Amino acid sequence: MAEDLELTTPPLKPPLHNSSRPKDKEPEDSDIEKIRKWQEERIARKLRGEYESAVLHLTEVVNENLTTPSRIAAIRVEGATKTRKSFLGSLVLPYLPAKSDPPTTLESVLHSTRALGSLLQETDVFESVIAKLEASQSIFAQPGDVDVVFKTREKGRFYLNTSTQVGNNEGGASATCRIRNTFGGAETFEANLAFATKTRVSFNASLGAPLTRTLGTRGEISLFGLERDNSSYASHTEGVRGVKALVRTGNMLQGLHEAGYEAVLRHISKLTPTASISMREAAGQSVKSSLFHTWTRDTRDDRLIGTRGSYLKLSQELAGLGGDASFYKTEAHGQLSRRFLPHTTISLAAKTGLLYPFGGPSLFSDRFQLGGPVSVRMFRANGMGPRDGVDSLGGDIYWSAGVSLISDIPRKPHWPVKLHGFLNAGRLDALDKSQSLKDTVFASISKPSISAGVGLVYKLDPVRVEVNFGVPLVASKSDGTRKGFQVGIGLDFL
Repeated sequence: MAEDLELTTPPLKPPLHNSSRPKDKEPEDSDIEKIRKWQEERIARKLRGEYESAVLHLTEVVNENLTTPSRIAAIRVEGATKTRKSFLGSLVLPYLPAKSDPPTTLESVLHSTRALGSLLQETDVFESVIAKLEASQSIFAQPGDVDVVFKTREKGRFYLNTSTQVGNNEGGASATCRIRNTFGGAETFEANLAFATKTRVSFNASLGAPLTRTLGTRGEISLFGLERDNSSYASHTEGVRGVKALVRTGNMLQGLHEAGYEAVLRHISKLTPTASISMREAAGQSVKSSLFHTWTRDTRDDRLIGTRGSYLKLSQELAGLGGDASFYKTEAHGQLSRRFLPHTTISLAAKTGLLYPFGGPSLFSDRFQLGGPVSVRMFRANGMGPRDGVDSLGGDIYWSAGVSLISDIPRKPHWPVKLHGFLNAGRLDALDKSQSLKDTVFASISKPSISAGVGLVYKLDPVRVEVNFGVPLVASKSDGTRKGFQVGIGLDFL
């Protein structure tokens, strides 16, 4: 009788039907991995929907109160422990309203907050900048007064990097040291030491700092030097030591200006036994003291293989403020890229330059060099123009132009390797002062050296690699030509 009164657990039974809905696209129970991914995506969609709803609600609240009277009472930048207060004050002060200013609204407060946040990001001092509005903490606060608080986190100050580099048809290794926010005012100190195959050793140390509170203008002073082996085309080694001071303003999209002063000591030495008389006469030291200005505008979508946009660079230099060199030098470089056919881009490029010496002839170190895989293709590197024996002497006036067709490999448009066809022309001459400049320019244009070929282009950030097969079609007697295959590695191609 007692056994009949004992309670027993009823057996468990599965659900009477499948609770999943077709629109949820729930996977089969047997695939655990798919169920896990499905659940994660479902939660992510839910969170995204909640976030979008919160943003929409906040937007509505803000839009409904844009005309509410409001005023910035104080601005605080928190987390900037290594940045000078005087520097931050120069950035913040223009956004604090004066007593004589007209009343402001929440809309103007938000605009000022966004503008100041962007300015703090432009300093390149902070890794993150988060802004928020708080009720004013001042005992003199009036209704509508708010404090703008920026929660910031500074970037690391010290950076050290060693790397191997390939570019401009030479390879090497370098070490770079950088100190960000050096003195607490968004200054940057950078030092670089490099060793390469042609430029045997080079060093550069520079210190840059903003000159205006808008950060749109920066100043920089640098010390530099190098030892370059020019024996492949001019039977000597050139040493350079110099100092440079410049001011930089603007941006690449609208136009970047650089103007400054440069003083350089050059030394041509270590002549090879086969050096020509002209090169032996050029050996020794020379000093250049010059003023310079450069304007650059770049709207290309890619600086290595652009499909649209343009590039224009104009530079000029005036030397003669002491030293041995006395001249006026100007150069222009332009490039235009456009889609020509589906998967095909046409690129037009041109360069020209003029060196006009005052008094005697120009010095070797100041002259232009032309030719090579990154210049006028199918000519030897720096092998065009006036020559004395085995040495290329450089020239005072040059021009070069080229048209390139770059196309995707059929059925492989995503590959970084592209097909390449080119036609190049150019010429380098010495300036003959017995003739008018107009006659010299006309004679140079009327007797071009021309080359053509096909090949492959490989975009290997941060450089461009070309492997071309071509021939020189027209060449001057003094030009060094190269038939067959030619490899070019660099940043700036014709």
